[in-house]
Amino acid sequence: MDWNLYRCGRIGHITYAPDEPSLKEFMHTTGATGDLWQCLRCGTFVTGDPAGSGPATKAPVVKRGREIRSELILRIFAIERFLRFLLLGAVAIAIWQFRHSTGIQHTFNRDLPIVKTAFNQLGFNISHSHVLIEIRKALHFSPRTLGFIALGVGLFAVVELIEGVGLWLSKRWGEYFAMVVTSLGLPYEIYDLTVKVTAFRLVLFAINLALVIYLVVTKRLFGVRGGRKAFEEMLQSESIFDEAAKLAQAQRDEQARKEAEAAAAAEAKAQSSST
Repeated sequence: MDWNLYRCGRIGHITYAPDEPSLKEFMHTTGATGDLWQCLRCGTFVTGDPAGSGPATKAPVVKRGREIRSELILRIFAIERFLRFLLLGAVAIAIWQFRHSTGIQHTFNRDLPIVKTAFNQLGFNISHSHVLIEIRKALHFSPRTLGFIALGVGLFAVVELIEGVGLWLSKRWGEYFAMVVTSLGLPYEIYDLTVKVTAFRLVLFAINLALVIYLVVTKRLFGVRGGRKAFEEMLQSESIFDEAAKLAQAQRDEQARKEAEAAAAAEAKAQSSST
């Protein structure tokens, strides 16, 4: 799949007119419809005036190829963070709203036998369920304690939201934030797995570990693989301008070679004439 064409098809082409004549020669041409400028992302020549102009060093840095694919992968992680935000936010709101309610405990104790019976008929014994035990504990907390719990859960929800926004926008700060926050939670998840291994805990741990490794390696965080400088150099080396510069240099080298051959031939001819 050509990720460059995919992105240009969705949000349009990006053109730029460099001031350097050698680069401009390769970025611009004419056709039956008029002037054509090469798209900085997909390399296609498109009609119309360029979106910008100036020195090549001032041209916008456009993500291409694998960086577009990487951006889509990060957005998948971002969607997972947004879902966590919604879940934690709902839990925080529920705890906050019912922190002064006394009827909820009576309702829970009244309906619990019915719930147990329903699960027993399905083959599940929830009498010693960890979730059930935690709910029982929570029902005996004071309103003030429940308020603090609601604020804590709400804070976690906000953190997940910030992670999601940073990953969705593919911002450098978002990548660092997501990597650090996710790393801080890994020791607790490992401890949880030592207590009891469940499919949910394994999946959650795998997702978070994959995100940390992916961010550190592909985005070169904390100096890995050359750090930010190497990452930016990689983006520039994959740009259309870099390809045009290489073509221009190759053309100059070819012209210099032909001139050198012509000069050598002329000198050889002059020497044979003199003899």
